[in-house]
Amino acid sequence: MLNLLGAIFSGLIVGVLARYFYPGVVAMGMLMTILLGIGGSVLASVIAGAMSGEDYRSGVHRAGCLASILGAMALIFIGRHLF
Repeated sequence: MLNLLGAIFSGLIVGVLARYFYPGVVAMGMLMTILLGIGGSVLASVIAGAMSGEDYRSGVHRAGCLASILGAMALIFIGRHLF
């Protein structure tokens, strides 16, 4: 239960920071901001795992805060250009 609450809280912080640092207006609600932060963290950890040469079946590794923010900003970029 605490892991879920920690993921939601850190997702909120990462999502808000990614929206703040991304140039231009990013219009989305609180739930989408949390999901953006969690998705950015997962994206950054998958990329970090791929760069380190670890097998993807070894689990998701925790990404750093800066990497999570950059991952969330990448998701904003991808979302803007696809939709």
